[in-house]
Order: sequence, then structure tokens, then C-alpha cells
Amino acid sequence: MAEMNLTLVTEFLLIAFTEYPEWALPLFLLFLFMYLITLLGNLEMIILIRMDHQLHAPMYFLLSHLAFMDICYSSITVPQMLAVLLEHGAALFYTRCAAQFFLFNFFGSIDCYLLALMAYDRYLAMCQPLLYVTILTQQARLSLVAGAYVAGLISALVRTVSAFTLSFCGTNEIDFIFCDLPPLLKLTCGESYTQELLIIVFAIFVIPASMVMILVSYLFIIVAIMGIPAGSRAKTFSTCTSHLTAVSLFFGTLIFMYLRGNSDQSSEKNRVVSVLYTEVIPMLNPLIYSLRNREVKEALRKILNRAKLS
Repeated sequence: MAEMNLTLVTEFLLIAFTEYPEWALPLFLLFLFMYLITLLGNLEMIILIRMDHQLHAPMYFLLSHLAFMDICYSSITVPQMLAVLLEHGAALFYTRCAAQFFLFNFFGSIDCYLLALMAYDRYLAMCQPLLYVTILTQQARLSLVAGAYVAGLISALVRTVSAFTLSFCGTNEIDFIFCDLPPLLKLTCGESYTQELLIIVFAIFVIPASMVMILVSYLFIIVAIMGIPAGSRAKTFSTCTSHLTAVSLFFGTLIFMYLRGNSDQSSEKNRVVSVLYTEVIPMLNPLIYSLRNREVKEALRKILNRAKLS
């Protein structure tokens, strides 16, 4: 039997965008600016919700956790991407890559579950308005969010253990901005059917399951809206537009990234999409909920007026 000369990988080298050295500094400045806007925008949203009593409703409680998750998973990936651009590549030890993979999956999974819970919140507010306050009590809100965190933890643990019990051999170069599943699978060798099956199964419990909950919630909302006078439908449904916009952007990029076959994977496309869901969408979420939400705009206006008076 012929012997195979394989070198086991003990560290990974991130090389995204290194083929364009002339673009390194402009991209570094652009991504740094976007990251700072992400931090400021989401922190402002959290502080605004905490300070204004009119924003202590269940929807805004969930929104504050969504803003916190956007800060967390952007902070896991963007500083690493900036290091890659600044140093024209970055080496990551095996354990650090695994930690980054786990944290990104943890925060990203919670983001999915929170968006699904926000759809459920909209369903209760529009289809069960008399029971809305009694169902989504403070205890219920805390339980739902805690459930999202626990589910995200379990999913991230299983996916990380499954991914990093795979055998990596040969090249250690990852043409990506951080340690993520699609580029890691390209480095595997040997039998990996069981681990990949576990990864797929637990991915189904995050992206498709969250999408089903969102779609079912909005199906009931649409049915309820069709029962009111035509002139009031647009105004009633406008309360859902911010959430729908955020859902469309976030899940659209996740579907493109994770629910395609390996044969359809392209490094160039994957890098662009990864920038969308790690930088662009977390930056846009506070703007979406601020500009398209009357209560948030009113709360922001009151805070600014107080600042002027003081």
C-alpha cells in the first residue's frame, strides 16, 4: 500500500484580500470606519432603550439583545480581518481558530433566534393584542432570551467539536477573513461524514428553524391584516417593516453562505458575503430600527433635546 505523505495542520494562515496589496490600506480604513459605526450605533440603541421608559416594551427588550449580539459577533471577526489587511496575512493557532469559530457560531446563532422571537412578538402584538402584555411578561421575556442563549451555546459547541475533530492536512491557507466552516471544510482530509452530518443537522436547528418561525408568524400577521379595512392595512403592517428588512438582509446572506453545495462555493463571493453579514448588516441594523420606527425616533429626539438644554 502506498504511503501518503501528509502534514497535519497545527495553525491556519488567513490570506483574504492579500492578492490585492494596493487595496490593503483603503480596505483597512473603510472596514475600520464601518466597525466604529457599528459599535457606536448599536451602543446608542442599547443606551436609548435602557433610558427611555416608552421603549421598555418586549420588542425593544429583544432589540437591545440583538444590538448586543451584533457588537459581539462583529468584534469576533472584524479586528481579525483588519489584522489580515494590515499585516498582509495573519497566522492563527489551531486553538485560537477553534475559539473564534465557536464564538462566531454562538453569537450568530443567538442573532437568528432573536430575530425569530421578534417575529413572534410581532405576531402576538398584531394577532393577540389583548393577551400581548399578559403573555410576554418580564419573566417570559427573560425566559425566551435565556432559551435563545442556551440553544446558541449548544449549537455552537456541537458544531465546533464536530468541525475541529476533522483531520486537516496539506495546505493551511484559508482564503477568508476568519475561521469559518466553508473554508475549513476545504482543508479536510480523510473520513468526515459523521462530523459533517452533525454540523448540517445543527445548522438546520438554527437557520431553517428560525426562518420557519418567522414565516409562520408573518403568515398569521398577513391573515390578520387582510381582515381589517384596506385603508389601514399599510399603516398597520408598517410596524413590521423594520424587522422584515433586518430579517431579509441577515438571512439572505446566511442562506447564500451556508445553504449551498460545496461545488457552488467561490472564495471571491464568500468573502464579499462575509463582509456583508459581519460588517454591513450589524452597521445597518441600528439605522433600520431608528429611521423606520417612530417610537425610537421620538426617544432619540427627547434625549437630544435634554442634551441641548443641559
